[in-house]
Amino acid sequence: MGFLDSVIKESGNEFAGLVSEGVAAGDITQYVDTGSYIINALVSGSLFGGLPANKVTALAGESSTGKTFFALSVVRNFLDANPTGGVIYFETESAISRDMIESRGIDSSRMVLFPVATIEEFRTQACRIVDKYMKEPKDKREPMMFVLDSLGMLSTTKEMEDVANDKQVRDMTKSQLIKGAFRVLTLKLGQAQVPMIVTNHTYDVIGSYVPTKEMGGGTGLKYAASTIIYLTKSKERDSKKEVIGNIIKCEAKKSRLTIEGSKVATRLFFDERGLDKYYGLLELGIEYGVFGKNGNRVLIGESSVYPSSVLADPEKYFTPEVMEKLEEAAQKEFSYGN
Repeated sequence: MGFLDSVIKESGNEFAGLVSEGVAAGDITQYVDTGSYIINALVSGSLFGGLPANKVTALAGESSTGKTFFALSVVRNFLDANPTGGVIYFETESAISRDMIESRGIDSSRMVLFPVATIEEFRTQACRIVDKYMKEPKDKREPMMFVLDSLGMLSTTKEMEDVANDKQVRDMTKSQLIKGAFRVLTLKLGQAQVPMIVTNHTYDVIGSYVPTKEMGGGTGLKYAASTIIYLTKSKERDSKKEVIGNIIKCEAKKSRLTIEGSKVATRLFFDERGLDKYYGLLELGIEYGVFGKNGNRVLIGESSVYPSSVLADPEKYFTPEVMEKLEEAAQKEFSYGN
């Protein structure tokens, strides 16, 4: 191995090394808990995993599917799990307010908001932040997370100049700029061990034989993202018939860790609760025989209860023993080779 060692030494690349010693930007050693066991399983294959802590994750869906609230729920969990960590939030829709952040239980003093209008502006600021972060001694780097909300609303410098000059010309450079931005940023984030969530819009593909949704912005984000989750929704109402959140149906459109095409449903509240931690586990347990079914009731041990009663007091029913069985079921359902 002497020659390989000499190649590494002479390359001048501080991240080069033998694969047996670990791949700095590739190996996943940590996960960001999403706050939902079933979503964790969808993206990592484990109820106790989550989003890869050194990769780009895309949340795509139509308008008002809960992409921003979904991202904010993950942000809260990230900050709760990392008391000294911080979040850089690139915002393009002028939809974020201090009240919105704090009402969801997020520590606003550890979240920096960067309004950005163009792809070039986002690219430059994001790269500068990562470069500055990487200059810190490794043992002094506090955990950090990036969010871009949303990619679909970013303009380009050319488009803004054309609007200012009243030019009615379509900007054909946008998709190339997006691809270039993520080409530069993805590796930097991986080396820095910084996770990133990107929200994006979807649109109906015209002329498709079957109804098909496609993510906007060209192929740049598709190639860069380790995981792409498509979101659709239905309203969740309380006993007074008031809308209190969404039932979010999630499909792993792309995944490097789990089986692509897997689908789950979770519940997203509009208040500080965010993503429901236990929603979706009953369905998984019934499918794999962890729970029984008796009409409209669920059989858990010696108890026969309605699903709503289980979700109202989940810790009573989802004991450590039950969670262990559900973890085995999740690995069979979502992981390759099981």
